[in-house]
Amino acid sequence: MFIDVAKIRIKAGAGGNGAVSFHREKYIAAGGPDGGDGGRGGNIVFVVDDNLSTLMDFRYKKKYEAQNGIDGSKKRCTGKDGSDLFIKVPRGTLIRDAETMALMKDLSQDEPYIAAKGGNGGFGNARFATPTRQAPRFAKVGLEGEEREIILELKLLADVGLLGFPNVGKSTLLSVISAAKPKIANYHFTTLAPNLGVVSVSEGASFVVADIPGIIEGASEGAGLGHDFLRHIDRCRLLIHLVDASGSEARDPVSDVETINGELGRYSETLASRPQILAANKTDILYDPSLLEKLKNYAKERDIPLYEISAATKAGVPELVFAVWNRLRELPPVAIFEPEYIAPPEESDREPSFEIAVENGVYEIGGAWIERVLGSVNLNDYESKMYLDRVLRNAGLYEKLEEMGIREGDTVSIYGFQFEYVK
Repeated sequence: MFIDVAKIRIKAGAGGNGAVSFHREKYIAAGGPDGGDGGRGGNIVFVVDDNLSTLMDFRYKKKYEAQNGIDGSKKRCTGKDGSDLFIKVPRGTLIRDAETMALMKDLSQDEPYIAAKGGNGGFGNARFATPTRQAPRFAKVGLEGEEREIILELKLLADVGLLGFPNVGKSTLLSVISAAKPKIANYHFTTLAPNLGVVSVSEGASFVVADIPGIIEGASEGAGLGHDFLRHIDRCRLLIHLVDASGSEARDPVSDVETINGELGRYSETLASRPQILAANKTDILYDPSLLEKLKNYAKERDIPLYEISAATKAGVPELVFAVWNRLRELPPVAIFEPEYIAPPEESDREPSFEIAVENGVYEIGGAWIERVLGSVNLNDYESKMYLDRVLRNAGLYEKLEEMGIREGDTVSIYGFQFEYVK
């Protein structure tokens, strides 16, 4: 099954907690703090794998978590960093933030991409020793790793895209000009998923062609199959617009060209403006030669190159291939989309933040920052409580409480711990 869109949740590893420890050795009294730092959490890293062609693996597994960092330990030992989690995707996969749909990365090149960074490890108590605080009994907890929902969207990397109504001979043409073996049959919608083929022009000269399911009128509103797969020719530098010029299905080739281009315009104005070459197919079985003449006049009026071919007999196909190659040499390389996503600041760079709510005369303090600060102190230790007091005061918490009308003796609650407010 061809899967080209998937929604998953990724979570980088949390940093390990810093250790509270004191040096203990025979004949050495008051050895001092020696708690080590926690290890950093593992990252979520996406890498390109050319052996993959769909996002099938993400249909069944929806959540990916990297390893947490290990806590610090005594003797100033730093905890081990969590292992990075590497996720393999096909070349050409786009990563989007599910909340904003902003593009985070176009994985069309070989460099790995860190989509979620692991949290930093917390400092051990050895870091907090000063001449005036020689025995700190607190350490910092590790920071949480980044967590987000993302959308993976596969857009195949191809130089040329094949366009046309169902059953006009796109799959046959692909099988003739490349080594690809798509399913070929005389009925509509034989092609149910995009096919790629490499066309060799001469030694060292080749290009990639993408054949997508045929487009029908109303595709931009969801009719047929083609609209679902138009993303796979989004990057194409050139489009071959294949038309049935034989009249075997009582179709007007000029009307077909205008209908398909109209659907392209409704899908993407950029894609509709892409250079095109018209290929009049099935010229070996012309039922109505006037249809071909009408198509020639249409192309001449609009200065669109037109080639008469028969994919079944290979007549005119070499000329079409060389024309495509010569046109490609004039066009810029396959597009690599630029990221739009603006990453939030790392935890260490964020301003202290908190929330205050008053319920039944009790001032409830909350927020992720407050929770992390509270987790880094030992409330049974005087120096640790003084450290908490200083951090909260510097963050402007006391000033904010006084603006809200707190009075001496009022109760302040922070995640289950209650304090009496004293000015």
